[in-house]
Amino acid sequence: MIAKKIVNFAENPYTMKANQLIIRYFTFLICYVISCTANAQDADFERLLSRFNNANDQVQAANEFFQYVEKVFPGDCAITFSKGTPEDSLRQQVWYWAAEVYHDAQNYESARQYALRALPLFRYDNEDKAYCVKLLAIINVRLGDFSAAATYGKQALDITLKGGNADEISSVLNVLAGTYMAANQAEQAEQYILKGLEYAEAANNSGRKAILLGMASEVYHKLGQDRRAVDYAQSAYALDSAQGREGRAAVRLSQKAAALIGLEDYKGARATLERAIPVLRATGNLHSLAISLNQLGFCMVNQQQNADAIPLFREASQIFDKMGDLYNLTHSHQGLYKAYWDNNSDSARIELETFNQLRDSLYSQASAEALSKYKAEFDADRLEAENEQIRKAHQRDIIIGIVLLIVLLAGVFVFIRRSLTRHRRAMQALISEVDEIRAAMNEKVTVEATKTIQQATPNKEDEKETFLHRVVEAVEDGLRTGHTDVAHIAAELHLSEQTFRRRLVDATGQQPKMFISAIQMERAAEALMIDPERPISEVALVCGFEDASAFSHAFKRVYGVSPSRYRLNASTK
Repeated sequence: MIAKKIVNFAENPYTMKANQLIIRYFTFLICYVISCTANAQDADFERLLSRFNNANDQVQAANEFFQYVEKVFPGDCAITFSKGTPEDSLRQQVWYWAAEVYHDAQNYESARQYALRALPLFRYDNEDKAYCVKLLAIINVRLGDFSAAATYGKQALDITLKGGNADEISSVLNVLAGTYMAANQAEQAEQYILKGLEYAEAANNSGRKAILLGMASEVYHKLGQDRRAVDYAQSAYALDSAQGREGRAAVRLSQKAAALIGLEDYKGARATLERAIPVLRATGNLHSLAISLNQLGFCMVNQQQNADAIPLFREASQIFDKMGDLYNLTHSHQGLYKAYWDNNSDSARIELETFNQLRDSLYSQASAEALSKYKAEFDADRLEAENEQIRKAHQRDIIIGIVLLIVLLAGVFVFIRRSLTRHRRAMQALISEVDEIRAAMNEKVTVEATKTIQQATPNKEDEKETFLHRVVEAVEDGLRTGHTDVAHIAAELHLSEQTFRRRLVDATGQQPKMFISAIQMERAAEALMIDPERPISEVALVCGFEDASAFSHAFKRVYGVSPSRYRLNASTK
């Protein structure tokens, strides 16, 4: 049996920084010591897990593994296997608890891999399986896959409703609320969290209730009801403080600070965050720490202290990037964009571009389509349904899943087609521009003569034209030497990569890689028509492609046909 373990999903507020250098110094030392200890523990864990996966005597290896895990989760997994225990039972337990350890260490991708390996080994819908499915829901939220998280969360809810354990039901409802919060659907989250609080009250578990109260604070903050959000966070903080749960109490403070920011009480929010951040550093709660750093950064931006906000956003972004938390990483780059805006327009533009790319990745058309299927109104009667009704719900979910899959596939197909069409139009427009640049280059004697004219009568259009001439020449030189990467072209123009990128975007509206590709494709089309007998592989080489198949794929994306078909069509005209 898997020992019961409370998973603190709600420790994901939207809020944090300590001002005094002495506090930051000592908390850094504490974190450093914790980090060194954790690294040593990680090595032991990896060794024991690898030994189990490769051991002939898996029983002994599993028992040694659980002796280690018991130190990580005291009292949760005091498991000892006897000789003759089936291999599937050993793997089920070891892989599940490996996922728990990885999740606790915030290594979410490894946690997901082991939880997925363990899940098929839970053959019955019981409490043990519910733990595994719930863990997968939490992990997928951390990784930004909200559709998968909602699916696992609903599966865990079905299982726990069968068992009737109020504490576990409230835990799963909290996970579902957190999933919809992360997916930016606070209205759905509200229904789950309110029902979860009812079950937490019935279970009389103060720790669970504090977690749900904290999540309720986040939900109402998202809904714009910040006064109510402050009250929920304060109630959660009181429960955790009374029980001596210092780390969790710090999370409640950061949740309260988020609501105070919503009320534009930046002074109160900063004071609250400055109490929370040192504790979060000391306890090693990096995820909540990074969220709080983001929130403190936004406080400072609103108080016109942009320079002080930049290192906060930067530290938070590094943590989120390492964890793969796209949702919160977008907020870090949004903060950096705002903090840089007044004093460093180039850096602000880079951060804004990064923010837009991350946001588009997180809320892609496919993800939005999948999540829309989960927007059905929360059905309170379903929570009271008998087992027969739950089985019917399973059948309905299977049908919905099939329909959802079909819709997703259709949506992905349409999205790819539209993207390809947009890319082709943009590339053909760029190729036409490259042709015009070549024609202009032939009309003018030399680029140096153009420079002389510019020095005498500066003109923005002439500067733009001269710059594009130089880019085309640098790319063509690069094609001859096999160096067409952005960094090399920028160096040939005696520009930094960042300055080159900015100037080319200003001149053409396109990124350097696309402009370089347009020159390659224009040259390829010309080479195919000039020498009909020349092998395609040779044309690919002179156009900067070492692999003929990659060249054919790139060419077809632009011209809609393969290089050989393009040549044949041109010869018949």
